[in-house]
Amino acid sequence: VTNGKITAANAVVYPQNNGRDVEINSYAVPALNSEAVSANSASIDMISGATFTSEGYIGSLQSALDQL
Repeated sequence: VTNGKITAANAVVYPQNNGRDVEINSYAVPALNSEAVSANSASIDMISGATFTSEGYIGSLQSALDQL
């Protein structure tokens, strides 16, 4: 966050326990990162097919923003 704006977002921990997790998160995490920057908030759309990742990402992002 720079000057009150999200300038970059990067998920550092996300499900990678099996091949399906890796497949889903290979597209979901970059999309969520991009959405967070575009929206400049945690009010972003969930990624279809990646509900678990999306919920965790949005909750974690909001928590991080609340700590600023």
